[in-house]
Amino acid sequence: MSKMFASHLSFNSGFKVMDRLSLERRSWLMSRVRSKDTTAEMAIRSALHALGYRYRVNFKKLPGKPDLAFTKRRKAIFVNGCFWHSHEGCRYGRLPKSRVDFWTDKMTKNRERDAGNIAALNELGWKVLVVWQCELKEFERALAKIHDFLEN
Repeated sequence: MSKMFASHLSFNSGFKVMDRLSLERRSWLMSRVRSKDTTAEMAIRSALHALGYRYRVNFKKLPGKPDLAFTKRRKAIFVNGCFWHSHEGCRYGRLPKSRVDFWTDKMTKNRERDAGNIAALNELGWKVLVVWQCELKEFERALAKIHDFLEN
């Protein structure tokens, strides 16, 4: 085993984690994870704009900075990645098998924050729709769901 790779196996807590990737490669990979302007968001934004909808992107004046805010309609859309927001029942929303305590805690906090943001928006009189990344596999169906949400 190379010296570089061996140095990345142990942490201060004393347990060892095996990773197929080097620390540098894992760091680079994680740096590519976006919090806004994701591929899923861009696809939805493009389609809605082509349909004539106008919206605010990552509207900072609202709790949770919704990915799309339709201010005149008082409706907000969050486009959630299945992994990062722990989409229940989705194969993409499963926890990693390593560092289970860390990931469980992280995902629990993400879910609680999401629920709090949705509740705060509802208290302000906003209606909220969450679109999951996996739903975009059937893009036309997802777009119809969004259209129904916006029109009703």
